[in-house]
Amino acid sequence: MTVMPSRFETPFAETRGDRLDAISAHLFRPMGADGVYARTGLYEDMVDALGRLITRQRDPRAEVFRFPPVMTRAMLQKSGYLNSFPNLLGCVSCLHGTEREIRTLVDEHGPSGEWADALKSSDLILTPASCYPVYPIAAARGVVPETGYLFDVACDCFRREPSRDIDRLQSFRMREYVCVADPARIQSFREHWIERAKGLADRLALPYVVEVASDPFFGRAGQMMAASQKMQELKFELLIPVLSEDKPTACMSFNYHQDHFGKTWDLRDAAGEPSHTGCVAFGMDRLAVALFATHGVDVANWPVGVREALGV
Repeated sequence: MTVMPSRFETPFAETRGDRLDAISAHLFRPMGADGVYARTGLYEDMVDALGRLITRQRDPRAEVFRFPPVMTRAMLQKSGYLNSFPNLLGCVSCLHGTEREIRTLVDEHGPSGEWADALKSSDLILTPASCYPVYPIAAARGVVPETGYLFDVACDCFRREPSRDIDRLQSFRMREYVCVADPARIQSFREHWIERAKGLADRLALPYVVEVASDPFFGRAGQMMAASQKMQELKFELLIPVLSEDKPTACMSFNYHQDHFGKTWDLRDAAGEPSHTGCVAFGMDRLAVALFATHGVDVANWPVGVREALGV
């Protein structure tokens, strides 16, 4: 499948600079770390409105799961994420020991901050993408039915990539529609969602292009993986020029994992063949930022069609 790239359909300033800084002041408050912010009511109301809009697009057959922001370390290791993106991981670490040992540590090193040196990793990892926990749930059911599975999943995610740009957060929300089925159904699912996502972007009056893309695989070997992913057209992204036209922001992605998760979690059809999987991912925070960057912070002055689509 090939989606022809095009110029952004709406005239867009090359860079937004001070205007984005002013917008950020309406949406966020600093919390002492880049990419980690307190979110204002104005911003959260828009994320909620986007969530409702995306829910209205849900296939009625889809099962809904909402996951916590953590998953087991064993589950993540099995998924293969550690090999591909070790630099993005965040692990939940805790103080271990008896009450006396922990109290002594806190009393002696609390003021200096050296107590953190005694932290030990737990069995939990901060979830990097909302689809990872759903595959073992599906696998536990046994044989994948001929019609496959459809899921609506979401959670708060974390990736260790600090940035001062408001379109790239360390702590962010991800919503996904996930399909587990045979290759033909996965391809149809993805093609359907690329067109549907373009329609959503049009309704929201957001300038965009859809282009073939790759994940940020780690290291030199990762460069080869990224090149292969692009060559096979396994990933497409809907890009919106939040910061600039030269470096637009990926706000939605359309992914075909082939049989990776099928083999990993033993997801198989009645004939014993590994199932294929695909997903469409909505970056909820990136989409919200894109709306404010495009239309401004006064929602009442947004185009009527956009407000009607969002119900605001």
